[in-house]
Amino acid sequence: MTDLHNVLSEHVDTESLPGAVAMVARGDQVDVQAVGHVDAERTAPMARDTIFRIASITKPVMAAAVMMLVEDGRIALDDPVGTWLPELAAPMVVRTPDSPVDDVVPAVRPITVFDLLTSRAGYGFPSDFSLPAVEPLVSELKQGPPQPQAVPPTDEWMAALSRIPMLYQPGEAWLYNICSDIQGVLVARVSGSSLPDFLAERLFKPLGMTDTAFEVTPAKRDRFTSYYRVDPMGALELADTPDGQWSTPPAFPSGAGGLVSTVDDYHAFARMLLDRGATASGGRLLTAESVGRMTTNHLTPAQRKAGGLFLEGMGWGFGGAVDVEAVEPWSVPGRYGWVGGTGTAAHVTPSTGVVTIFLTQLQMSGPSFPEPMRDFWRYAAGL
Repeated sequence: MTDLHNVLSEHVDTESLPGAVAMVARGDQVDVQAVGHVDAERTAPMARDTIFRIASITKPVMAAAVMMLVEDGRIALDDPVGTWLPELAAPMVVRTPDSPVDDVVPAVRPITVFDLLTSRAGYGFPSDFSLPAVEPLVSELKQGPPQPQAVPPTDEWMAALSRIPMLYQPGEAWLYNICSDIQGVLVARVSGSSLPDFLAERLFKPLGMTDTAFEVTPAKRDRFTSYYRVDPMGALELADTPDGQWSTPPAFPSGAGGLVSTVDDYHAFARMLLDRGATASGGRLLTAESVGRMTTNHLTPAQRKAGGLFLEGMGWGFGGAVDVEAVEPWSVPGRYGWVGGTGTAAHVTPSTGVVTIFLTQLQMSGPSFPEPMRDFWRYAAGL
């Protein structure tokens, strides 16, 4: 049987990837392989402790932080968020999704914490990016591929958001990305702490996630990858260097896609979810009930269809997709996790006790999964 190293090496050898680190963990049986290099110039080999921009697999971490505040009794799932986010206390909604941004009606009810966690608040990306109310999400809020130094400071960002109408009424449709960024603001305002400090103290320190943060300090940059896109001719295009966008603290820490991490750090978080909130050291960060809420699909078929949930066979929990049908052979119903645009993916499958993590430095986004990820998932599923 082909081993994990060979599965990854095949794509590095054909120059589909500059490098990758991947893990398949079944309980205490953990297979980690690092192949290729941290950059296209091959200045250093990829290693198990290489640091990656993890993009949208930041989202489950953000949802866990919100659930900590719920368990603390600081907020409740049915609370209107306007108490802490007054910018969103009286939002406007475009009359229809394809209406101009000035053709609006009031929201019929307040946005709740639960709406944010399930990405049903009314803000975010649908499948049709040409809708008028989508454009300001990109131009004013810098939603899209992670670019932490381009995003305005939090209060300025929230003020801009308050001027942008929602695409749907609260609770009507799943929309991608922006609800996780709003969750980050909510956590900071409710806790009275900055988002980086809250996550460091309440999540990263207890889990031993020493390399997970919103920036990479000088002492760690020799372990940080460069980041690439593929240009229209199919060649690698340098998008960011270790001394670039993540070298200083961002003015807006993005709960939707701003973290960097390593395979072992993220495994500690994923294993906590698999163990229903318990940590490897015997502590507990979340109750089993909270983890159950995070990893259960909360969308109806109508809500998935209205927002154009991008991936067939998936619903949405808190911060991540939940497979609801086996469209692909590795799509075990109940598998929870997500895929990041910077070539990252992390999933836990409670029914089998498996954690899979795939990290690379090449942007992988589009209408279907890239072949390196598909091959990795086939291998992890024993196919």
